[in-house]
Amino acid sequence: MCRGGNGNQSVGECSSSTSMSSHLDVEDDRMIALVLSEEYAKVHDGSVGRRLTNLASMPHVPRINSRIPTTNDASLDQQRLLERLNVYGLCEVKVSGDGNCLFRALSDQMYRSPEYHKHVRKDIVKQLKSHRSLYEGYVPMRFKTYYKKMAKLGEWGDHVTLQAAADKFAAKICLLTSFRDTCFIEIMPQLGAPRRELWLSFWREVHYNSLYELRDAPFRHKPKKKHWLF
Repeated sequence: MCRGGNGNQSVGECSSSTSMSSHLDVEDDRMIALVLSEEYAKVHDGSVGRRLTNLASMPHVPRINSRIPTTNDASLDQQRLLERLNVYGLCEVKVSGDGNCLFRALSDQMYRSPEYHKHVRKDIVKQLKSHRSLYEGYVPMRFKTYYKKMAKLGEWGDHVTLQAAADKFAAKICLLTSFRDTCFIEIMPQLGAPRRELWLSFWREVHYNSLYELRDAPFRHKPKKKHWLF
């Protein structure tokens, strides 16, 4: 906490210091992205998107959504994610931010259209209900309350639903994230080997999009803008 008077740091100085720290974080990430980009350009043929699987991934722990980041943190996270997309030669097919973005992104990966998100949500909720013991321990509420909530159109998906999706669709779900401490998370099915890979981008606690290599990205009209952040 920053306090004024008696030699303590003032509120203005605290704000300035926080802003300076955030700026330095962004500069650090930009330098890392530049170095990575140069190294990949030396070694690889430009098809770097497929090589994300060679990166060390963060262990996945299913969890419900945490708090929405502040405007400043969200902006820094978005910039970090955009830089990583550029480094690895990937692009997002953006889906609507209407509360269904996780399910729309999964639908786009499986069916090449985000419009089957209702069916994807229904399948995931069935997985939650049918295999309660796999997920109940990660949910800090009555499990029935949780899956009934998740069945509602517009309810934000989370990392518990992602694990259920990996299990239901026998898929390795790969997330390129905006997290500062790691850029890559793999979510593996718990009961058997994966039969497919689904690629998503994850803007921390805010939004998911469908992910493609630049050369493979389908051309689509942009979704209508939604005020899903603030």
